[in-house]
Amino acid sequence: MIVQLQNFKNIFHVGELRNKLGFTLAVLAVYRFGVHIQIPGIDVVALKNLFNSSAASGFLNYFDMFSGGALKNFAIFAMGMGPYITASIMMQLLTIMVPSLETLSKEGDYGRKVINQYTRYLTFFVAIIQSFGYITFIEHTPGIIIAPGWGFRLTAALFLGIGSLFVMWLGEQINGHGIGNGSSMVIFAGIVAMLPMAIGNILTQMQLGQTNLLTVAVLLVVTVLVIACIVFLERGERKVPVQYAKRVIGHKVYGGQSSYIPLKLNPSGVVPVIFSQALLSMPGMVIGLFALRWPEIQSVFMEWFSPSSVLYNLFNAGLIIFFAFFYTAIIFNPNEMADNIRKSGGFVPGIRPGKKTAEFFDYLLTRVGFTGALYLTSLAILPRLLHGIWDFPVMFSGVSLLIVIGVGLDLSAQVESHLIERRYDGFLSSGRLKGRYGR
Repeated sequence: MIVQLQNFKNIFHVGELRNKLGFTLAVLAVYRFGVHIQIPGIDVVALKNLFNSSAASGFLNYFDMFSGGALKNFAIFAMGMGPYITASIMMQLLTIMVPSLETLSKEGDYGRKVINQYTRYLTFFVAIIQSFGYITFIEHTPGIIIAPGWGFRLTAALFLGIGSLFVMWLGEQINGHGIGNGSSMVIFAGIVAMLPMAIGNILTQMQLGQTNLLTVAVLLVVTVLVIACIVFLERGERKVPVQYAKRVIGHKVYGGQSSYIPLKLNPSGVVPVIFSQALLSMPGMVIGLFALRWPEIQSVFMEWFSPSSVLYNLFNAGLIIFFAFFYTAIIFNPNEMADNIRKSGGFVPGIRPGKKTAEFFDYLLTRVGFTGALYLTSLAILPRLLHGIWDFPVMFSGVSLLIVIGVGLDLSAQVESHLIERRYDGFLSSGRLKGRYGR
């Protein structure tokens, strides 16, 4: 324990790392501050009663968790990272389907900057649509909006759209000057901020006699086991050995060593889960646009497409599996990997270089990727099944745990690389503190 505390102190001995962490925490503090700035014209008590009602609690509270409570507060950051993530998905798909965008994506930094600018424009458009859907949805319940009408709708939608752009900008600042992935860090902060409320709900249920100490103990054990399983599987990888042939150039011998290529069990991380949640939030917001004129559409949607319904979970599972393969295909190109190995004079033992090696990598990525996709899908669905079938209390959904642990592991890995680069003992490793020059 003392050694781990000593390793934790190593972070504050590196000026650049200390500044990055401080900047990231400052940006997240700004985000959490904006979560509590409410848009005027709303009866917050009536809105929270809507969230607590049996008709809307599952659907609204599920997506409120990813906004860090901003949706329930009708805050300027209520849309969170959802519009930006949805716009990013749309741009990635358009880049594949539209030849001009595909050509632009291959033009280096210039092409990426242009595509990022298109993504920002699309983010605002998506945010406005989602904002109108959410506003119309809550307007269907009398008493929440003090002065309903187009004046309030336009003003509130503009506030929410600009707030979504500001959240996107905060994420970009973390990418540029902080540490960790900006979008994931913002979502991470929102989920972690809900932890005290989740613990409070469990304690309240115990006081009211709705649950007992044994159930809470089982909940804690299950949560710890799920966390351990996630950490184990997130670090799991398939090592593909690569042997490099010896080459004689002049009087020197090059190559001859062996290495390996690690293929992670879940190479896409939390991206498929975040993408799936972003897309699944869109139908609800769009249906909200028609809530005032056709309220029966809203009631049917709430019944058939709530997060606890079979249809929702089927769509969620399908999207997670799709994005797991889609994102893995973006990260790994079997033909390119095989070609690079061949050019470097290497080969996979027992596999012919070139086309056969590419087919071997494609075969491995399919098997490993499918296992990782099933693992992500199980985490997304099983906790809700436990809660729905046996009414087992769930402090966090599997998706939330995956996002929190995945982002935490990624952040720890980045901190580790900064420390090792400057000859300090790693954040996750043991040993004494070393000086900058090893003394």
